[in-house]
Amino acid sequence: MVQVRGAAEGPPEPGAAGPGASGGGDGAQAAASGSGDAAQGSSGGTAAAAEAPRGEARYYEQSIRLVLWRHGQTRWNVEGRFQGQSDIPLDEVGERQAERAARLLAGLRPAAIVSSDLGRAMATAAPLARLTGLTVTTDKDLRERYGGLWEGLTDSEIRTRYPDEHAVWLPPAGESSTTVADRAGAALDRIAAGMAPGTLVVVVSHGAAIRLGAARLLGFPEDLWGAVGPLANCAWSILGRRRSRWRLLEHNAGTLPEPVLSDDR
Repeated sequence: MVQVRGAAEGPPEPGAAGPGASGGGDGAQAAASGSGDAAQGSSGGTAAAAEAPRGEARYYEQSIRLVLWRHGQTRWNVEGRFQGQSDIPLDEVGERQAERAARLLAGLRPAAIVSSDLGRAMATAAPLARLTGLTVTTDKDLRERYGGLWEGLTDSEIRTRYPDEHAVWLPPAGESSTTVADRAGAALDRIAAGMAPGTLVVVVSHGAAIRLGAARLLGFPEDLWGAVGPLANCAWSILGRRRSRWRLLEHNAGTLPEPVLSDDR
């Protein structure tokens, strides 16, 4: 269990982003309004609470928040190949995405960073760890859906070779959506169990694991899991829990134009 009992102290000023924080970064900051921008300038508690109206401040002081951050772009993402648990590294674009997103997420002053143990997730978490001084904790249950015989194949190849399985999105020798939802949802629940009110944790994971794990925590019935859209590379969603109730506060924040979406259905 990840024990989180207070916010991290002394991260760098997120405004000191340097070259590369302009352009697409401006769109991301707009997408993250109410989180990243409001989060700057806090001490002793959540930054968002410091500048928010009193009602909103009370919400943040009494709630916990999970930032569910998808890894940056890989070569297989661009090629449209099902990655699953194949350990494919970030490409150069993915590395730049992680650096840029980390500058925004550091403004939320996270208390901890928990990551899937796959390389593309760990490489995405690394810039945020460097900016905040936090140590990344890994949890293998945050891994992507195991794709069995689909891993490495394009969607067209999967449709051609496995038409029946593709129709129900069940990879041969792989994990079902229910299995992934249970696994990732349980990991998120464990992380939340170690958090004190008013804290925020960044969780670095993968498209299907985030979408299905979040749907599980939100209590969506399985026939509505598809209502939660896929995440773009290095975009994030935010879940908040207050009085034992989970809510989706943001979804797909930080996206760039023409995002490469998850290889999840």
